[in-house]
Amino acid sequence: MSLSLIGIIFVQGYWIKNTVETKEEQFSFNAKQILRKVSSELQQKELESYYFALQDMIDSLGVTTDTTSVSEIFRVEQDEYSGEIFIFSNGIIEENHKLSTAFLDATNDTVKFKELINSKAAEFVKNDSVSESSSVSQNRLQNMFQMNEMEKELIRETVMNYTGKMPIHQRISEPFLEELLTTELKRRELNTSFEYGIYDDGLATKVRSEDFDLDSPATYRVSIFSDDQGTNNYQLFVNFTGKKQVVLSSITLMAALSIIFTLIIVIAYSSALSQLIRQRQISEIKTDFINNMTHEFKTPIATINLALDAIKNPKVSGNPEKVAHYHKMIRDENRRMHAQVENVLRISRLEKNELDLNKERLDLHDLIMEAITHIELIVEDNGGYVKTHLGALKASVLANQTHFTNVIVNILDNAVKYSPGEPKIDIYTENVRNNIVMKVRDQGSGMSKVVQKKVFEKFYREHTGDIHNVKGHGLGLAYVKRIVDDHHGQISVVSEKGKGSTFIIKLPLIS
Repeated sequence: MSLSLIGIIFVQGYWIKNTVETKEEQFSFNAKQILRKVSSELQQKELESYYFALQDMIDSLGVTTDTTSVSEIFRVEQDEYSGEIFIFSNGIIEENHKLSTAFLDATNDTVKFKELINSKAAEFVKNDSVSESSSVSQNRLQNMFQMNEMEKELIRETVMNYTGKMPIHQRISEPFLEELLTTELKRRELNTSFEYGIYDDGLATKVRSEDFDLDSPATYRVSIFSDDQGTNNYQLFVNFTGKKQVVLSSITLMAALSIIFTLIIVIAYSSALSQLIRQRQISEIKTDFINNMTHEFKTPIATINLALDAIKNPKVSGNPEKVAHYHKMIRDENRRMHAQVENVLRISRLEKNELDLNKERLDLHDLIMEAITHIELIVEDNGGYVKTHLGALKASVLANQTHFTNVIVNILDNAVKYSPGEPKIDIYTENVRNNIVMKVRDQGSGMSKVVQKKVFEKFYREHTGDIHNVKGHGLGLAYVKRIVDDHHGQISVVSEKGKGSTFIIKLPLIS
């Protein structure tokens, strides 16, 4: 069962791990597809914008789109001192009188290409020429699609030659980039926030969000503005900050149910195993208890039978003194068996909460002295002593006289039983704040640490092989613990093997 349970846990863990890895791979695939789409959209948007601007100028000149016409329209040069880029008009532009005055002014010898193209692109966007509802835009887009590969490559090269010399923050609008990313995330149903940044040969550019973290494990990258040879300088990095939530949210319910059910199985199995071990221990203890009880009953029953047989003997029946002796023997053995039965029944009533504890104001010192009278003769017969050191100034407690006297008697009786030699018992009392503490110290055989932890358990007795040097059933201290608990007190034991034991009872005082 244990191996099967371990196998189930291992399989569940392996399944959850594989599912998480699969979801991460799916997320990575979608993220890369999103970035490729965004990169393509950025490049296409830039190409379209500049294409419409160039097409306006070509239409104004009334020439065809070929290498000669585009080269004649624009000659891009860079000033070797200032680094500025200029566009120079050539013969075709100067000789063509179809151009408007505004266009001639705009293309005078030192007109910046950037201003000219951007103004055309801005006019195009302003007029909503990209909208599907715009017939002009549709015609232009259709014209662009109908261009042959040479014309497309010419426009593309012209745009890339120009835009390649512009800083990236002038080529990409951050709101537009964010809109593209948001749209693609919604389209692929990925509910996650993101941060982004564009790098030029490993160096950060101005196009980046405020909290972008390049080293995050949820950061993906894609090249943007690549030419036909795939060369580029710019990399778009996007950190999908909600990646973990997206990955885990898809398996959270199933994983949680799996873990919960597995835990239930583990707890149930542990409980069953614990109860099995506990029942086995209880079975052994009860068997031992029955054997001890049988032995305890066997002796007095045999004694009573022998005494009855003796009384029947004519020689004994005619002797009043011997008859009285045997009568006393029968009564003592009967009382002994009654005490043993009563002890068992008392514990049973305690467990069922049927024991009626009527408490009253009592002096603990008086209870101690009363308990001593029950065992002082036995102590004296064994050559020992019981000394009291009653140092407590306040000793009033709320207690049941009969049961609490039995508590003290049981502890004193154990001190006598477990003293191999002369029983030497000292009883101390002291006040600790609003409590009275009673200590019963003996110089007997003592207990090990293991026995101290179990000494108050029902039926527990310390085993010394197959020999029980001390008679009993393991019920006395269990009874003591239950009565002290019902009096809102505490009981503990301090002992060392071969050096005796000290039982400590702490009870609350009453004013």
